Amino acid sequence: MCGIVGGVTDKNITPLLLEGLNRLEYRGYDSSGLIVLSQKNSFDRARSVGKVSNLEKNLKLRNKEINGNIGIAHTRWATHGEPSSRNAHPHISKNTVSVVHNGIIENYIELKNSQIRQGYEFKSETDTEVIAHSIDLEMNSCTSLVESVQKAVKSLQGSYGIGVISSKYPDQIIAARKGSPLLIGIGENGNYIASDQMALLSTTKKFIYLEEGDIAEVKLDKVTIYDLNGKIVNRPAQESKLKAGQANKGNFDHFMQKEIFEQPQAIRDTLESRITNNSVISSSFGHQADEIFRSITQIQIVACGTSYNAGLVAKYWMEDIAKIPCNVEIASEYRYRRPIILDQTLFIALSQSGETADTLEALKIAKKLNNTLKSLCITNSPESSLTRLSDLTFLTHAGPEIGVASTKAFTTQLVSLALLLCAIGKLKGSISKMQESEIVSGLKKLPGLINETLLQEKQIMHLAKRFKNNSSALFLGRGTMHAIAMEGALKLKEISYIHAEAYPAGELKHGPIALIDKNMPVIAIAPNDELLEKLKSNLQEVKSRGSQMIVFEDESSKVQSMDAMEVIQITSNLGRITAPIIFTIPLQLLSYHVALEKGTDVDKPRNLAKSVTVE
Repeated sequence: MCGIVGGVTDKNITPLLLEGLNRLEYRGYDSSGLIVLSQKNSFDRARSVGKVSNLEKNLKLRNKEINGNIGIAHTRWATHGEPSSRNAHPHISKNTVSVVHNGIIENYIELKNSQIRQGYEFKSETDTEVIAHSIDLEMNSCTSLVESVQKAVKSLQGSYGIGVISSKYPDQIIAARKGSPLLIGIGENGNYIASDQMALLSTTKKFIYLEEGDIAEVKLDKVTIYDLNGKIVNRPAQESKLKAGQANKGNFDHFMQKEIFEQPQAIRDTLESRITNNSVISSSFGHQADEIFRSITQIQIVACGTSYNAGLVAKYWMEDIAKIPCNVEIASEYRYRRPIILDQTLFIALSQSGETADTLEALKIAKKLNNTLKSLCITNSPESSLTRLSDLTFLTHAGPEIGVASTKAFTTQLVSLALLLCAIGKLKGSISKMQESEIVSGLKKLPGLINETLLQEKQIMHLAKRFKNNSSALFLGRGTMHAIAMEGALKLKEISYIHAEAYPAGELKHGPIALIDKNMPVIAIAPNDELLEKLKSNLQEVKSRGSQMIVFEDESSKVQSMDAMEVIQITSNLGRITAPIIFTIPLQLLSYHVALEKGTDVDKPRNLAKSVTVE
């Protein structure tokens, strides 16, 4: 969740910290703060509630600048303790140790009570403060800061990515990770730490990704990394292919709007080098893919949020087209029950960031329960924890997604799952060459079809105005469109704060129809498929109860417009694979423009953060 950035450099570190915080703000924006070691080796700290812009205003109002060559900074998504200045990071222990932290310390109450007995004073409600005190306590008997951190983290239960500085060791930052991502940036004028490479792209493109249990000592001209057992290890540095400009809004008003319009290119990039002669290259999933795909007899998908909705679409595809059993579960529930995992199961973990805590833990638990299990992760992050944990990896190539409400990550996940469908189906003999060719041909048409759909934005903008005074909405779909309706409802509630639910249209008479009246707008998805006539009957049931309706249809669906019903033709002749992807686009645009009408913060909706790296 939260964002961390820090550095040891030969110039003033404060501008870099602020730039990094702005780039990381999508990870959390309840509060932010920074701390710098001054020339006199004393701490100079600033913290503010809300967005990073509030911190910048706070700094401008100060009588003197915060200036120093070493510092750490943090933008917070609140877990323990409400959003407030005193709960904002960095936290300090006895003016000797300062810490920024991403994660959750599960035994912090026990540690806090012990530290109070030892004379430590707590000034916040956070779990993070126990880390600072633990390190300060160990410094009494240790001869280095890195040794103090190594001993302190042994007492911590839970997850953490931390950056540590000390007034007693003014030439270094200590970074440590367990369950929360952290990386080292190697620069010409110094070395840096961050929870995401986006924070440092304007400074360096060279990164070292810390592994689970690693602790790094970061100095101006040297980085030393210790593994879980305290041994010095060599972690390779990698060159990032991302560009600093990819984190800018460009000519768009919001990142979400930009990312909606980036979907045609994101899909092109995801398809590139994965198909040849209208056939999917199965090795693009990994060098063991052919062997694994031939051997499996069922699929288990785990994911959270938007990725879960993508998994639900894939379940229809896998069972209907590839004829292979497929189960989909929410990762946060899966990890806490006792699932039965059969042999020859392909375990698929979906996560945009590759760092979703519940999805990672679900995969770890599944591996423990069945040591023959083969796993595949589909993610947008090549150096994520999920990629290191999985047997096979498929990257979506969506590019950086900054808006909290996922758009291009979702549609590229669907494209990736469609490619997986073909790869598995042809290796198991359940999909013919002709079927595969038809699916691939449809996927290749997607960028053009999405561009056509985006032309509907002005009409959708007009429709969004009618939501301004609504507090609830109902989304309907059948088959794969139920999952797309779920995604549409999720987008609307995320960024406009309208209570929205999605139901299979056939379930209306089993309860939800009781909600329908003139104040409940209903949004329905009407592709031209085998369930179309059933859906039309459901729409009649809704209309007879006086609802205001919006129907997004295939041009060949021919839904008859009625009073208080707006029918928008999206495109025509979509197949089972392309239809869910295309019908996602108008729902994204609708949620975006409703949020504008409501006046909410589109890119940074309240209480949310982009990457859920804590439980």
